[in-house]
Amino acid sequence: MEKIEAIIRPERLNLVKDALAEAGLVGLNVTQVTGRGTQRGIEVGGPRGVGTYTVDMLPKVKLEMVVREDQTQQAIDIICENAQTGNIGDGKIFISPVSNAIRIRTSEQGDQAL
Repeated sequence: MEKIEAIIRPERLNLVKDALAEAGLVGLNVTQVTGRGTQRGIEVGGPRGVGTYTVDMLPKVKLEMVVREDQTQQAIDIICENAQTGNIGDGKIFISPVSNAIRIRTSEQGDQAL
């Protein structure tokens, strides 16, 4: 099993979520986050006469899901295809191994718990 953490633009969430669900990958958690990467924020025009200022922490969403190893690349491809705008700030995906998962209701473990 592997954990996929994807930081994406908030406006792309529904596209990503729907495409994952269509592929049968429905279990996920979403958190509203702020952050910055190589983009280092954006310059925004201030009120009349104030000039511009930099917003260096941008709103993003963090999508987390645990999938079987054989589903990892499929999930990555779906996220990239649906989250990508081609502009800086599209986000990142991180993959981590998961040693076990337990479904609390039934005590099932491993892939059966997903």
